[in-house]
This record gives sequence, C-alpha cells and structure tokens, in this order.
Amino acid sequence: MQAVEISSFGAPEVLCLGERPVPVAAAGEVLIRVSASGVNRPDVLQRTGNYPVPPGASDIPGLEVAGVIASGDAAAMAAAGLKVGDRVCALVAGGGYAQWCVAPVGQCLPVPEGLDDIAAASLPETFFTVWSNVFDRARLQAGETLLIQGGTSGIGVTAIQMAKALGARVIATAGSDDKCAACLELGADHAINYKTQDFVAAVADLTGGQGVNVVLDMVAGAYVAREIDCLAEDGRLVIIAVQGGVKAEFNAGMVLRKRLTITGSTLRPRPIAFKAAIAQALRERVWPLLVQGQIKPVIHQVFPASEAAAAHTLMESNRHIGKLVLTWA
Repeated sequence: MQAVEISSFGAPEVLCLGERPVPVAAAGEVLIRVSASGVNRPDVLQRTGNYPVPPGASDIPGLEVAGVIASGDAAAMAAAGLKVGDRVCALVAGGGYAQWCVAPVGQCLPVPEGLDDIAAASLPETFFTVWSNVFDRARLQAGETLLIQGGTSGIGVTAIQMAKALGARVIATAGSDDKCAACLELGADHAINYKTQDFVAAVADLTGGQGVNVVLDMVAGAYVAREIDCLAEDGRLVIIAVQGGVKAEFNAGMVLRKRLTITGSTLRPRPIAFKAAIAQALRERVWPLLVQGQIKPVIHQVFPASEAAAAHTLMESNRHIGKLVLTWA
C-alpha cells in the first residue's frame, strides 16, 4: 500500500509517499480501506520530532481516518453493531496517512448519515478531544460560558459548535477580524481579536465582570495567568496544547480565592477502553446533532495524499479555518 512517511525529522518536505505492507487487524481491531485522512497539529509535532509515537503504534503519521471496513474481529464488530462493508471513521494512535489502516473497534464510529468520507475523516481527533476535555474533564454545563482560545482551529470550530448545540454560551478568540467573523458564523456568541484586543478585558466586559466558567486553552505559557483572571468562581481551565510554551507563572492566591481547577490531558497515549468510552458518548450525544445538521464539519482544504507536505505547510501558516484532509485515490 501507499503511505505518507516521515523520511527524517524536519520541514514539511520530509513527508513523502512510500510503500508499506498492508497492516493486519489483530483481536479487537478492524482493517479499514481508507478514503480520507484528517490532518492535525500533533502530526506536525511528530514530523518535527516533538511528539514521540506511543509504544506499539505505527510510525506512519495520522490520527484519524474514514473509509470502509474490509476485515477484522467478527465478534468485536458484532458487539459494536458493525460489519464488513460499513462506512466508518476512526480515531487511531498512528498509521492514518495510508491507504489501509487498522483501528480498535471501540474507536470506530459510523459515518453520520449525509456526510461523505472527507467530512467524516475530519471528525474523530477533534470531536474526541473536545468531548474528553470540555465535557468530561471541565464538566461544561448548559447555561455556562466557555472561552475558546483559537476558535478557527480544528479544535476551535468543533468546540464552538458542540458547546452551543449543548446549551453553553461561547466566547472565542482568533487572530484576525475575518477569523472572528468565522467564529460568529459557526455560532459563537462573541469573538475577540486577540491581536487588537486584550482578551482579559474583553471577557470582563462581556461577562459583566463575572468571568467565564471554562477556558479551553491550546496556548499555555503566559496565557495561563491571563486565563486565571478570566475565570469565574469555581471556574475550570483545561490545557490541551502548549504552543506558547510549557512554563507558566500565575497568581496561586487567585486559584485559592476563586476555587479554580487547572487540568489538562493528551489523548493519544490513553488506553483503548478510555477512548472507546468517549466514542460511545459521542455516538449517543453528538452524532445525532451531526445527522440533524446542528453541527457541521468545517473543511478548509482537501489535498491528494501525495501533497501532504503542502497540507502541513498550510497548517503551520495558521491561515486555515477548520480542518485539512488528505484523500486517497
């Protein structure tokens, strides 16, 4: 099969098409004939040597795919209500940039009715991540307010729509007026251009000085102290990436006085059972919203798999709004 390989750690140009054996599904797994592969920020980190592959995972990049089940563990499929020939999308720990990919049955979800495989391939990584962090860890409830840093990223466009569909108020930040407009189109109640506005002051104005209940942070670094200022009493800050650096200095007294929770997670190394539980929650709570059109995939650009380097170049430019997807002929 063809697969996108990382020839050496470095710039996007190190990505190249190579030949690999078709993987074999083990117990509890399915083999998917891949139509489309989602592109995510962790793929960029892996390409640059900053995100080691978990033990046992494929060294081929790619954390989400969509396609057709070709074979697999019949008993596990039956228990999950799946069968050979079904169209599915799946979260994987690696190996997604390939024409064939194995995935744990529990991490597969049916392609929502009305969506093609390109749209479906854009779902798993961000939907699993947002559900796990915003709704499980940060316990966002209907009627609460969520601040999303980076509202037009793949994570951001998912978090805006999911939070709004489930009854929360959403404030998003973005780096241009056009991106702020895109956040509002996706359903955000307010959007803050962090390059021209102080988001701490803006949040205070928008919340009448009360602050937000939850912050979804992909920056960390110096943002942490400012986000603590943005939080209401009993607020929760959840960190899912450290694009602004791993070190933060903040007022710990404010954490005590406001009874704040600071948490974070990475999804890729978590056990299959943990991810399967997220998949089940998504199937019950979020997949119907996709079928109804209340939540929609946001695809910025689709690339042939042979142009994976161009997709990574675009991702690193931060010019995109939503997801980037690779397709296989």
